[in-house]
Amino acid sequence: MKNERVGIIGGGLAGLSAAVVLAGRGHKVTLFEANPWIGGKAAQWDQEGYRFDMGPTILTLPSVLRKVCEEAGTTLEKEFNMVRLDPQWRSFFTDGSVLDLVENVDAMAGNAEAFAPGMGAGEGYRKLLALSEKLNTISKKYFFYKAIGGIKDMFRPGEMVNPGVLRDVLTMRMGQSVGSVLRQFVPDAKISQMMDHFTQYVGSCPETSPAVLCGIAHMQTDEGVWYPIGGTRAVPVVLGKIAERLGVEIRSDSEVKRILQENGRATGVELASGERVALSAVVSNMDSVRTHRELVGGPAAAAFEARRKYEPACSGVVLYLGLRERYEHLLHHNFVFSRDPHEEFEAIYRKGEPAPDPTAYVCAPSGTEPAVAPPGGEALYVLVHTPYLRPHHDWKAMLPAYRRVILEKLKTTGGMPDIEERIVTEHCLTPQGIHDRYRVLNGAIYGLASHGRFTGAFKPSNRSRDVRGLYLAGGAAHPGPGMPMVLMSGWIAADALHADSAA
Repeated sequence: MKNERVGIIGGGLAGLSAAVVLAGRGHKVTLFEANPWIGGKAAQWDQEGYRFDMGPTILTLPSVLRKVCEEAGTTLEKEFNMVRLDPQWRSFFTDGSVLDLVENVDAMAGNAEAFAPGMGAGEGYRKLLALSEKLNTISKKYFFYKAIGGIKDMFRPGEMVNPGVLRDVLTMRMGQSVGSVLRQFVPDAKISQMMDHFTQYVGSCPETSPAVLCGIAHMQTDEGVWYPIGGTRAVPVVLGKIAERLGVEIRSDSEVKRILQENGRATGVELASGERVALSAVVSNMDSVRTHRELVGGPAAAAFEARRKYEPACSGVVLYLGLRERYEHLLHHNFVFSRDPHEEFEAIYRKGEPAPDPTAYVCAPSGTEPAVAPPGGEALYVLVHTPYLRPHHDWKAMLPAYRRVILEKLKTTGGMPDIEERIVTEHCLTPQGIHDRYRVLNGAIYGLASHGRFTGAFKPSNRSRDVRGLYLAGGAAHPGPGMPMVLMSGWIAADALHADSAA
């Protein structure tokens, strides 16, 4: 199969990662992208001299991107100009207090102790990061860079009786949630609220997400938070250029309507134009649930759906605000926190309604890259998480009132009382817009939710269990959402395909 053409459905970050890895290993690759651009949610919006990253804005775990580059015989440093950000983000709380998350663990422990004196916050933070490092080590050993679909895939037969493996399983604290573990170490309400938001990379509720996701904290403090000059949009742009250098055929405006199958095996794709393309294998970067429902169909899709109930991760409202004057008190990344995280999570994840007092993530990149806005201005990106689309949600009707809620949050807790006077130009994206633009499941930004204290970390395996020659990549496949994880998912899908082709 190595000398036959393989197809990739979708040119998001995972699809581009898979294309680079496969082409780098000698496969002939065609990538089909329904949109006129590649990069999926890592798109860009230009308006009146302001440039906005539309989707992901935080790049962590650069080692994953480095690994993809090395598959193509190049280096991260050669391809990207990246700036390391420290402090990593600034936190604004409703009582007016402000706390910066800094990279160095000891320095952050000192900041936490000063922020909440007498509560053991500093030592608690150190202990939490020590546990986080162990969890990250376990993830590297059993979870990352492997086609995993459940806990049985993590271990070889007989390993569960190995004392070292049993110790690792116990360290994972299965049955506990991110939120509960955080508060065992850091009881201060505001610091723990800040730590809760590591799970926002995966668009899930910390109160119901498995404790193993606490490993994200160490990943971030260990490898840092980075900004590629040109914005996160630079990542798919560069990967696309690398793919083309390797001979990948990129076909934009080419919507795939069906995965062709014969005797339970993927044999090609049928495009919306009616064209059929024969392929030896297929990698789908489309949402895994929609891949099965819309492209696979039949008994294979039924088997996929019967295996597990798949819940979309949260969605969001994004405001892209071109400001005539930047706010000097903002860092590159900021969180403007809600008054009550439980109330917020209850609304979004249990009631399925927008939070009455939400947390706003605010990206203000002009301090790092002035070219994003006219001189002295700011290309402000504001994201508020919302529930995924429900049948009764009409965001055309809901947006004006919720925009006012968001702006009020920025005025009060975020210290931006005159923000409306500073807005020169504006664009927005709602859950319905996200659903329509990116063809995700019910407007979910982050693929599938990571809810479930025992199974929440597991997504559909990158190697399809239902169709031979079909491989899954993206935020709705293992290892899940977030820039580094979707890049890793593309690598895993490509590696599995390559291994199967050599078998």
